[in-house]
Amino acid sequence: MTHASETAPASAAAPLTRDEVAHVARLARLGLDDDELGRLTAELGMILSYVRQLDEVDTEGVEPTTSLFVPGAPLREDGARAGLDRDEVLGQAPRPLEGGFGVPGFVEG
Repeated sequence: MTHASETAPASAAAPLTRDEVAHVARLARLGLDDDELGRLTAELGMILSYVRQLDEVDTEGVEPTTSLFVPGAPLREDGARAGLDRDEVLGQAPRPLEGGFGVPGFVEG
């Protein structure tokens, strides 16, 4: 049986640091104060600890999941349905633009 911890780099088992959480928060453009940063560091650390426990599960002989389809699950018929009124929806948009939604640019070319 092979565990993920046997193939993962040693740093994968290290606790999550406050600096790492701050770095991810900056990448996500989240403005966290010191209290939030401390709380999230602890909470994310607990989540990662729980996920690491899954390394201990014996998965020998278990086929990898290739689909989330569950045979026998109730499915609704796929068909055309009436949508929302365009003018009503665009009337509630913060920046309607040329019959659609105006969004800030994020790729400069």
